[in-house]
Amino acid sequence: MAFSERFLEELTERSDIVDVVSEYVHLTKKSGANLFGLCPFHSEKTPSFSVCPSRQMYHCFGCGKGGGVINFIMEVENLRFPDAVAFLARRAGMELPEEEAADGYTVLRRRLFELEREAALWFHEQLKTPDGETARQYMARRGISASTARRFGLGYAPDSWNSLGDAMKARGFTEQELLDGGLAKRGRNGGVYDAFRGRLMFPVIDVRGSVIGFSGRILGDGEPKYLNSPETMVFSKSRNLFALNLAKKSKSGYIILSEGNIDVVSLHQAGFDSAVASLGTSLTPEQARLLSHYTQEIVIAYDADAAGQKAAQRAIGILEKLDLRVRVLNLSGAKDPDEMIREKGPEAFRKLLEASEGQVDYRLGVIRGKYDLSAQDGKVAYLQEAAALLARLPSDVEREVFALRVAEEAGVSREAVLADVKRLRSRLLSQARRGAEKTAARPAQNVQPKERGLRYDDPRSARAEEGVIRLLYQEPELFRKREPISPEQFSSPVLRRLYAELLQRVQNGMKPSMAVLAETFSPEEVSLLTGILQKPETPGNAGKALEDYIGIIGNAGSGSSDDELLALAEKYRKTKGYGG
Repeated sequence: MAFSERFLEELTERSDIVDVVSEYVHLTKKSGANLFGLCPFHSEKTPSFSVCPSRQMYHCFGCGKGGGVINFIMEVENLRFPDAVAFLARRAGMELPEEEAADGYTVLRRRLFELEREAALWFHEQLKTPDGETARQYMARRGISASTARRFGLGYAPDSWNSLGDAMKARGFTEQELLDGGLAKRGRNGGVYDAFRGRLMFPVIDVRGSVIGFSGRILGDGEPKYLNSPETMVFSKSRNLFALNLAKKSKSGYIILSEGNIDVVSLHQAGFDSAVASLGTSLTPEQARLLSHYTQEIVIAYDADAAGQKAAQRAIGILEKLDLRVRVLNLSGAKDPDEMIREKGPEAFRKLLEASEGQVDYRLGVIRGKYDLSAQDGKVAYLQEAAALLARLPSDVEREVFALRVAEEAGVSREAVLADVKRLRSRLLSQARRGAEKTAARPAQNVQPKERGLRYDDPRSARAEEGVIRLLYQEPELFRKREPISPEQFSSPVLRRLYAELLQRVQNGMKPSMAVLAETFSPEEVSLLTGILQKPETPGNAGKALEDYIGIIGNAGSGSSDDELLALAEKYRKTKGYGG
C-alpha cells in the first residue's frame, strides 16, 4: 500500500464528500438524507447523481459511477489514486507522507508540472530578447499590450532546433522528461529537437493554476497555424479550455466560448473577462461539463464562416444536454471576435453580445437560411425541418412561441405547424417508451453491471452474491465470527474479490473502508460496489436474507426463474435511496 490506512482515513475524515462534490456539482434536490444534482460524468437534464453524507459515498443512477471522496476526485480530475490523494491532502492542509507516496508515476507527474512551469517562464523571457522582436511586432499588429501579455504569460519560442531543450537541461531536466512533457520530439535519426519553434506561445493553465501545456501560433507562413501540446501525463486537450483559469473568476454570469486563443486574449483585453477557447478541437462533452462547473449560461462566439456555424451547431447540441442556457453571437461585419473588437471597438461587440440570440432562434435561423421560402418546395422543406427541431423542445410554452414564429415566416397557420410538431413529438415519445419497455422486459440483462468489462456469466447467482456483499457491508456482525459462505463459491470474479477483501477486513475487526478500496480496486469496480450498496436490506431480516442468498448461490444453474430471484431480492430491499 502506497499510503498508510491511518493517513487515508484521516484524509477522508477531513474531506467531507458533500463539501468536495459541491465544488463541482450544484447539490440542491434532496431525497431523504441524500443530496442530488446533475452528474458531472455524463450529460443529463434530470438529477440522478446522489450523495449520501452518512456513508460518505456518491452514486449516479444514470451512468453508474460511484465511490468515496477519493474516487470522486480520481474521476472528475482524471487523476490516478496517488495524485487524487495528493490533491485532497493539499486541499485539507495535510502533509503528504513523501516516503510512502513516491511511486514512479507520481514523481514523473510532479516533474512534468515543474517542467511546464519552467518552460513557460523561459518562453516569456524570450519575448524581451532581440530574437523576440518578431513576436513583439506580431503582438503590436494584433493590438496585444505588454500588460495583457504578462497576464496570459505569453512567450516566444525561438526559431532554433534546441534552445528550449538546452535551457531546460541546464535547469536539471532530462531529455526524456522533455519528450514526456511534449516539449521535444525525436527525429528520424534518433536526435531530439524542440517541438515549438518560431511561434508565439500561449501557456495552457488549468483551473488550479498549474501550467499543463502550450498552444503556439506560427508567426510567419506555414502550417499548422496553431500547434498544441500532445496528450501527456498532465495535459489533455479534450478536458481543458484555454483561459478558464481566468474566466472562472468573472462576475459576468456567463462564459463566452470562442474558437481561437487570439480571440480570447482580445476579448479579455477589451474587458470581456469570461472568454475561453477549446484547444484546437471542437467542443467536447468533457469541456462542456467543465464549463458547467462555473456557469449556467454560455455565449457562443465562433467565427462567422460556414465552419464556425457548423461548430456552433455541434456545440449547442452538447451544451443543451447539460441544461445550460445557450446564446449565439451573430458576428455580422467581422470574421471573428478579434476582428470585431479591433475594427469596430469593444462597444460594438458589447451591443452584439446583448443582442445575441437564444439557441433555438439561432438554429431556426440556420434552417431558414438553407431554403428559399418564396418557392413552395423550399417552404415545405423549411417547415418540416423546423417542426422536427421544435418537437424536441421540452417546454410546451417554447413550442407554442416558436411555432408562431415559424408559421409567420412561412405564411401558414400556427395550428398547422403545431399539428406537425405534435405528431413528431408523439412519435419521439413513443420511441422512447418502446425503448424503456424493451429494456424493462430483459430483467437478466438489467442485472448486468453498466461497465461491460464486468459482465456476469451467471446473473442469477451474481444478484444473490451482490446481496451477500451488501449484508457484509451493512451487517458485519453476521460475518465477524464465521464465514457463512466462502469467496470460492461466488460465480463472478469481481464480486469474489470484493467479498474476499471486505470479509478479511471484517474478520480482522476493521471497518469497510472506501478509501482503502479506492486504492485496491479500479474505479469501475468501486462504482459497481457503490451501486450494490445503494440498495439496502430491510433491518431485522438480515439473517434470513443471508440464508436465502446463500441458497440461491448454492443452487446456481438449477433453473430458478429470473422472476423468482427478482421477487426474493425485492422482498428484502428498501425502496428508498441508500437508506441514509
